[in-house]
Amino acid sequence: FERVVRSVSGKRDNLLQSKEKNMTYSDFLEELGAYAEPDFAAFQKKIVMSPSQEFIGVRTPVMRKLAKAHKNDLETLFTFPDKYYEVTFIKLSAASQLPYGQFCAYLDRCVSLIDNWALCDCFKPACLKKHLDDFLPRLENVFAHGGEFYQRYALVTLLGYYVEEKYLPLIEEYLKRADTEKYYVHMAAAWLTAEILVKYYDFGLKLLQNKVLQPKTHNKAIQKAKESYRLTKEQKGTLESLKIKISK
Repeated sequence: FERVVRSVSGKRDNLLQSKEKNMTYSDFLEELGAYAEPDFAAFQKKIVMSPSQEFIGVRTPVMRKLAKAHKNDLETLFTFPDKYYEVTFIKLSAASQLPYGQFCAYLDRCVSLIDNWALCDCFKPACLKKHLDDFLPRLENVFAHGGEFYQRYALVTLLGYYVEEKYLPLIEEYLKRADTEKYYVHMAAAWLTAEILVKYYDFGLKLLQNKVLQPKTHNKAIQKAKESYRLTKEQKGTLESLKIKISK
């Protein structure tokens, strides 16, 4: 990838504001290259650990602005290869800005592109807030696929939108079914359980007491919950007492 790094902010602004009717993949890479930071690309590569993608080094706020600029060009974007993390991120971010009905039409295509935690956790469509119940059958279809990032996406979506009292029994069922032998599902399940412990401590406590989670995920949830300043010292002590000893 040949980075086209612009030193003049005005040129960057012109690129960001341009909406070419017949944008090509080369055009798009040039647009991204204007914001490339090689040091940041190296940092991203280390922390994201994508098994298949390379990094240009574009900051997330810039990618979100580019996604907004190109949200009406989604079909064109989806013809582009997913060699670069930034290209895939912008596809997902642009789709997440669509109205609910249009977003749902792209959901399966979007989730199929996710192969790392960063793409998964940043894929947060605002339209879901007003369609929580409507979206549940679609969320179930994603989860039922069984792939590591399909299940992580479902759990992270539950974490981001559904940690409310009325959905707690539903979340419990998802936690029971989650394949936590897969590392990124394990981490998402622990994170989700920890959030329940913080917001609905009594319900979360029952999850632990009933050993809903596999031991390593159970213990990770306790660890993450104890990191919260919103739990009391006494609550954290109770959680510590519920840790499961795992023989090596």
